[in-house]
Amino acid sequence: MRLDKFLKVSRLIKRRTLAKEVCDQGRITINGQVAKAGSNVKGGDILVVRFGQKLVTVRIDDVREVVRKEEAAMMYTITSEEPVSK
Repeated sequence: MRLDKFLKVSRLIKRRTLAKEVCDQGRITINGQVAKAGSNVKGGDILVVRFGQKLVTVRIDDVREVVRKEEAAMMYTITSEEPVSK
């Protein structure tokens, strides 16, 4: 599944266009590599997303095309949240 679509379906980012912009700005890495919006993600991948002044590390547990709002949080596990060091 494309990274921008995963971010939207999992509800880590609300809109796909916003997810694409975040990817294009280089604020997301997959397994240590800077990721583009079209990068493929799969179960077990580690995402590091920079939200403002916070780095969020997420492990992908499940990849599904369609998911209900209540089940979206089961697609990933947040492993750490830390402030961005300057």
